[in-house]
Amino acid sequence: MDTIGSQLLDAATLMLTGMSVVFIFLTILVYLVRLMSRLVPEEVPEPISTPKQNKKVQSSSAVSPQVVAAISAAVHQYRTSTAK
Repeated sequence: MDTIGSQLLDAATLMLTGMSVVFIFLTILVYLVRLMSRLVPEEVPEPISTPKQNKKVQSSSAVSPQVVAAISAAVHQYRTSTAK
């Protein structure tokens, strides 16, 4: 039978071995990523050419007053019908 002391020593050895392996792996990974970032050129996106716009630009973002009135009436009707 193993004593509790030898089991704790085995657990500590296993823990340190695992932590060392992970540390070494992550260190190698960091250096490989740095090496790849130096070797592989950075991709530069091509500039996006904007289409020429006509001088008659209509603002489609403006909402007509009729649409606002219709939406307001619908919301008011919905609120009064669910409040009952």
